Amino acid sequence: MSAGPAPSNSTIGEPAVTPITEITLVGGERLRVDGDAEQVQALILSAARGSLMELAWMTEADSGQRIGVNPDHVLLLRAPKGTAPSGAS
Repeated sequence: MSAGPAPSNSTIGEPAVTPITEITLVGGERLRVDGDAEQVQALILSAARGSLMELAWMTEADSGQRIGVNPDHVLLLRAPKGTAPSGAS
């Protein structure tokens, strides 16, 4: 007689963790946006290669607001501590 499936090690109801990337702009302002560094980089590069004054649109992590970032003003992308870059084990 079978006792049924073994209990899972995963917990039910835990919210999914959204990766966050920090962007540092030319003036020193720092933005925290949703998405891992590779996703954010792709958005910025796409805007930079697009039409004149095209912005990279993303969601600010703290407020949930959509923001447009001028790719010419981006100095640095950083994955804050506790977030592993994609492909890392």
